[in-house]
Amino acid sequence: MFGSNVAVVGAGYVGLTTAVCLASLGHRVVCADVDAAKVSALGRGEATIQEPGLAELLGAGRASGRLRFVLGASTAVSEAEVVFLCVPTPMAPDGSAELAVLESVVRELRGVLLPGTVVVNKSTVPVGTAVHVGEILGRTDVAVVSNPEFLREGSAIRDFLRPDRIVIGSADRLAGERVAALYERLSGPVLLTDTASAEMVKYASNCYLATRLSYVNAIAELCERLGANVGDVTRGMGYDQRIGKSFLRPGPGWGGSCLPKDTRALLRSAEAAGGEFPLLRAAIDTNVRQRELVLDKVRQAVGGRLAGVRVGLLGLTFKAGTDDLRDSPALAIAEQMAAEGADLLGYDPSVHAPVPGTTDWVRVMETPYRAADGAAAIMLLTDWPEFRHLDWKRIAGLLDGRAVIDTRNHLDPRVLRRAGLSCRRLGQPVRPGKVAS
Repeated sequence: MFGSNVAVVGAGYVGLTTAVCLASLGHRVVCADVDAAKVSALGRGEATIQEPGLAELLGAGRASGRLRFVLGASTAVSEAEVVFLCVPTPMAPDGSAELAVLESVVRELRGVLLPGTVVVNKSTVPVGTAVHVGEILGRTDVAVVSNPEFLREGSAIRDFLRPDRIVIGSADRLAGERVAALYERLSGPVLLTDTASAEMVKYASNCYLATRLSYVNAIAELCERLGANVGDVTRGMGYDQRIGKSFLRPGPGWGGSCLPKDTRALLRSAEAAGGEFPLLRAAIDTNVRQRELVLDKVRQAVGGRLAGVRVGLLGLTFKAGTDDLRDSPALAIAEQMAAEGADLLGYDPSVHAPVPGTTDWVRVMETPYRAADGAAAIMLLTDWPEFRHLDWKRIAGLLDGRAVIDTRNHLDPRVLRRAGLSCRRLGQPVRPGKVAS
């Protein structure tokens, strides 16, 4: 089914990645968004998100003529055989997924879709949404398919083109097979199932990963109390093929655009269905508690109170390799520290200026050394590789205190000790620095 006419509605992380990758597979793609400035930038070949490999595919798609960007969903679908819906489904106040944008787009499109079009939900949506979309469309000549994304920010292009699996849910097997054919050049296994099961796969996967992260953070706390080394513990666990090595690193709590909202949404779905999910609720509670445990480490490092204390922060994004600040644990911790009166200087290689409403609690610095200047302690909150190679002796000379709080267990404690700094890590004992002679 190469050379299909595809429309992608939404040019965020999922939509833009989907558009450039499908174009690279030989399809003719029109990508729509409501943000005129974004559409204009993409039309000029300017990548609007930081993602390895995206700019190159964007340029190639435009140069080949297979990739275009337009303003407004209805403009994109005039010739589309398949329409991917990649729009925001944020968390509502009650924890459920907010579908207002999705529903609005479907209403906009229902009168302009060609007969035989397949509408694909790629946004993360609650179980039953494909049926709901079909009801809004009200068209027997248009099929609705669920095709959840499994893209990790920082490796989205690679994840799309080298997928662990392609999940497609449809009540109409022929429509499901048409969507599967779009991915024919990819080598990942394809699961064809019903829409409810496909929608559940995404939530079940993300909530499992969140639970695993909460578990390892709880293990890290226990290691500190019992004198064990969490690095060795997780290494020993990871050799077990039934467990594996991924998602076994302790941290300041999980965040980002997916795990927090997906865990809440599944919990809300369970409650709405008359069920309970105490394990998932415990994972969420553990994640909230993890941030408080990190704050305790900072308080202890600076003498017990944060009021009037300057602290340097290394990393503001929710993970390395991306410029995404959404639900970043680094910023959540910074907000609490600021509420307690701390003076915060922050540096992140992908955050070059303050972001109003997001980084308001932190003075964004141009270099990591500026973030250390005059600070009583410095915290590593995002594990950017470059932080391992900083001039830590220079940082030691800039700090007023000696403490480094490494919330990702990312830095080499031997390097820090040689610089005369003490390193506080998760799940490991504190070893004071010894000033090098």
